[in-house]
Amino acid sequence: MLVAFSVAPSGTGRTDGSVHDAVAEAVRIVRESGLPNRTTSMFTEIEGEWDEVFAVIREACEAVGDYGSRVSLVLKADIRPGFTNELEGKVDRLEAALENDG
Repeated sequence: MLVAFSVAPSGTGRTDGSVHDAVAEAVRIVRESGLPNRTTSMFTEIEGEWDEVFAVIREACEAVGDYGSRVSLVLKADIRPGFTNELEGKVDRLEAALENDG
């Protein structure tokens, strides 16, 4: 499965509203998991089996919770049994389709 998620604290007490330290901690957990992943400006994508992916997301949420009084989690999942390497495969197929249209 692929999961794109965003996690951030609120109630941090920071006057600038920045959450980058908390997000960095969440991304560190994802990267150290060893699962295929990619981080963009808005989401982190992670690929693996249901239990392992959600264990990492849970750990990331718990870490972010140390930075504020609440945690916001947004996620989107692509659950497609029997498929692997879709983090890159989906993008590769899209790029190939775009090349064929030109």
